[in-house]
Amino acid sequence: MRAARLLRILLVLQNRGRTTTLQLAEELEVARRTVLRDIDALTEAGLPIVVYRGHSGGVELGFHYRSRLVALDAEEAEALGVFLAQPKEALAELGMEPAARRACDKLVESFPEVVRTRIRQAQRRFRFASAGATVCDVRVGALRSAIRAAAVTRLQAKSRTPRTIHPVALEYGADGWSVFDARAPRIPIPMQEWGDINISARSFAPQA
Repeated sequence: MRAARLLRILLVLQNRGRTTTLQLAEELEVARRTVLRDIDALTEAGLPIVVYRGHSGGVELGFHYRSRLVALDAEEAEALGVFLAQPKEALAELGMEPAARRACDKLVESFPEVVRTRIRQAQRRFRFASAGATVCDVRVGALRSAIRAAAVTRLQAKSRTPRTIHPVALEYGADGWSVFDARAPRIPIPMQEWGDINISARSFAPQA
């Protein structure tokens, strides 16, 4: 989490110039002393951060430090803003929604101010109404973990005829989630056929 916060601070300073530690603390929803420690860490890492004392002080990046980014035209920025604002139900089921939101914030913050303005304007103009609370199936998260660990998995685990698979991918379609077995990779197994799931401690050799 701290690494993500440090990167966010770097991007804010890069795109907005001099900023107070109080402003950074409010935006990052952390204590001001946490921001001060983060600033020290960035300085120790060799970044040219300049600290100004006093009432009109703040922190900024010195020596015109800036990463290079590809510019977006107005239509591209608008499309990106709408894309980032779309509901993320599938990511929520995978347990990735918080990380996705942090990634979206970092991505937007990494662009110049004119692009950030267009992105946020698009998100105000083209909005998505909430469909209500998403009911997450815990089996999706379990299979995500199994895929990452290349763990042998049993579907219909409590039935008389359980099915052992080597899960390598999840796919989200119109009918919900499907899992793919490495031993029959062209035939998706829809959620309706999963039943109870058991993740084994045994692993399989994932394909390259």
